[in-house]
Amino acid sequence: MRAKAIFLDFYGTLVHEDDDILPPIYEQIRTSSAIPCEAAEIGQYWWRTLSGLFSVSYGDRFKAQRELGLQSLRMTMEHFRSEYSAEKLIGQQFEHWIKPELYKDTLPFLSTFRHLPIYILSNIDTADIAAAAVFHGIEVTDIVTSEDVRAYKPRPELFLEGMKRCGLKPSEIVHIGDSYTSDVGGASRLGIQTIWLNRLHKRQPQGTEPDYICHDLKAAEQWLLQSEKYEAG
Repeated sequence: MRAKAIFLDFYGTLVHEDDDILPPIYEQIRTSSAIPCEAAEIGQYWWRTLSGLFSVSYGDRFKAQRELGLQSLRMTMEHFRSEYSAEKLIGQQFEHWIKPELYKDTLPFLSTFRHLPIYILSNIDTADIAAAAVFHGIEVTDIVTSEDVRAYKPRPELFLEGMKRCGLKPSEIVHIGDSYTSDVGGASRLGIQTIWLNRLHKRQPQGTEPDYICHDLKAAEQWLLQSEKYEAG
């Protein structure tokens, strides 16, 4: 079905994730760790810890991502017995969130579909994504954040709020994102069409099959335009 609105993830979809700045943080923890470990182990432990906090952070128990990021980093450093300052280390990540690198295909994609309502749905704090959008001149119909709905994807709250704001049925919307779990899984469970934007050429996990898989927004753009032509014809 032709999409009447587009939902977009932000980090990893329109702008770069923090993959480039995280390895040096892992290495600083490793060099100060009281137990032998590899930098990759630290990254994996931190992500598992943060993911666990995300899953229980909703409703009255909701905490902003900056708070969860710092909490999970402290837990990681305690586990590896590192003496570094968690507050100092995570400042590098916070800086990235407000000034991330922009993908070259982002602004052309947004320009192509300026005739459609476009909503950004992001697991990030409102002030951070607002700053990042201004920094890169990203203009969309609206931005919905985890803070707005007090929940994180793949829970349904972000998608439901997006549908409420655009006033459309799930089958009339396509969601594009890089996370197979949060974006493809979360949107698909509500009947929203999905495009898995696999920029890093990861192996496809098991789970709900997206409607389309691509490696950049140019390919997503072509698929959507072809769908529009098909419906028009």
